[in-house]
Amino acid sequence: MIHQGDHWVKFNMHHDRVKSLDIILSNEEKSGYCPGETVSGHVVVEVSSVTNITCLRLEVRGLAQVCWNEGPQREWLRSSTRPSLAQQVKAEMDCLSISQAICEPTDSTGVISLNAGRHEFPFQFELPSRPLVSSFCGRYGRVRYWITALLHSIHHPQHSVSKDFLVIDHVDVNSPLLLCPLSKNGEKMIGAWIFTSGPISLKVNIERKGYCNGESIPIYAEIENCSSRLIVPKAVIYQTQSFLVGGRTRCCRQVVASVRGNHIPSGCSDSWNGKNLKVPPVTPSILNSPIIRVEYSLAVITQIPGARKLEVELPIVVGSVPYDDFSRSSSISSQHSADLSWLTLTLPELPEAPPNYADIVTEAEFEQHVPSSPSSSCPSHQHQCEELERQLGRPLFAYMQEFRFQPPPLYSELDPNPLAANGCSST
Repeated sequence: MIHQGDHWVKFNMHHDRVKSLDIILSNEEKSGYCPGETVSGHVVVEVSSVTNITCLRLEVRGLAQVCWNEGPQREWLRSSTRPSLAQQVKAEMDCLSISQAICEPTDSTGVISLNAGRHEFPFQFELPSRPLVSSFCGRYGRVRYWITALLHSIHHPQHSVSKDFLVIDHVDVNSPLLLCPLSKNGEKMIGAWIFTSGPISLKVNIERKGYCNGESIPIYAEIENCSSRLIVPKAVIYQTQSFLVGGRTRCCRQVVASVRGNHIPSGCSDSWNGKNLKVPPVTPSILNSPIIRVEYSLAVITQIPGARKLEVELPIVVGSVPYDDFSRSSSISSQHSADLSWLTLTLPELPEAPPNYADIVTEAEFEQHVPSSPSSSCPSHQHQCEELERQLGRPLFAYMQEFRFQPPPLYSELDPNPLAANGCSST
C-alpha cells in the first residue's frame, strides 16, 4: 500500500499492468458536502498493456471513532518487569455505507478488456437526507468519510485507492430554539470575613443562541466593580470536545476566540453595547452522535488580581446554515397577516378630496352671489356668454363660484417662495 497525498493506493508492484489508480472529484475545491447532496467524479485507471478486469466498484464509508488510554501511563517505579496498567478504551459507529458498481461486464465472457493507456470511469452517488455527523478530528476521536475504488482483475491482485471528503451536517441557526436571546448574571464578593472590599457584579446578554463561522456575536454586558481592586474583563468562545464510551467520558476544552475589554478601576463600572466577538472557522456543533459531541459556549470573564476570576458562561451553537434576517422578517409578517389593523396606525392619512360645491354652498348663498342675467336687449353680450359656456362645458356662474368658494390648498413641506421667506425678496 502506497500513500499519495490523501490517497491510499494498494497493488502488487511485480509484473503489474496497472500503472496508476486515482479518484478525482468533480468539485475538488468544495469545502464540504451536506446531507442530500450529490457527490460526483471519476475513477482514473492507467494500464501499461491490455488488461482484463472483472469489475470496478465504489465503496463509500463514514465512521466515527473514539480511542484513548485510561489508567497509569508509566511503568511502575520505572521497572521493566511490571506491566503497564493502562487500558485502551475505544468505540466505533458507522455513519455512512454506500456500495455501487462503476463498470461491469456486459457480455458472457465476464471480463472487460482495457487497452494500454488512460481510462476514466464516471461515478456519482447521493448522500442520504437524514442527519449525518459532521467531519471532525479531535484529540481522542474523529469522524471520517472516504471513497474507495476497488479494481478486480483476473490474473492480478485487487487494486484499491481511497480518498477522503468532508461532510457538514445541517445545523440551521434560524430554528426557533436558536433565535431566543440569552441572559445571565454573576456576582463575586472580594475578601473574607471583616476584610471584604465589596462585590463585583456582571450581567451578560446576547441576542440569540445560534451563529455561523465568520459571524460576529454582539455582546451586551454591564460590569460593576465595587471592590478595591483593578479588574480586566474579556470575552472568550470555548470549544468543548466530549468523547463517550460505555459510561466513560473524556473531555477537552480550549479557547478558540477572545476579545479583551478596558480596565475597570475600583468603584467604577463599564458597559458593552454590542462588543463584537467573531466566530472563527471551526467545526459546527456536533450534537447528534452518541460517542462524540462538540459544543460551544460564550463566556465573559473578569480577571481579579489575588482572587479567583468571575465568569458568566452562556451556551451557543455554531451552525452551518447562516442566519437569514430577511426570511425571519417575512415569517413574522406572515404570522400577523390575519390582523393588519396595527399597520394603519403608522401610515399617514391620505389627503381628503376637495368638497363638492353643492355640499358647502347653501341655496341662499348661491342666490345671493348669482350675477344678474344679461339684458335681452344686448344680443351680442348674450352670444358671448353662450360661446364661453360652450367652451367651458358648464354655466359661467358655476365656474366663477367654484373658484370663489374653493377650499385653501393642501399643506406642503416645500416653500413655494423660499427667497421671500428668508427676507431676500428681489423687490
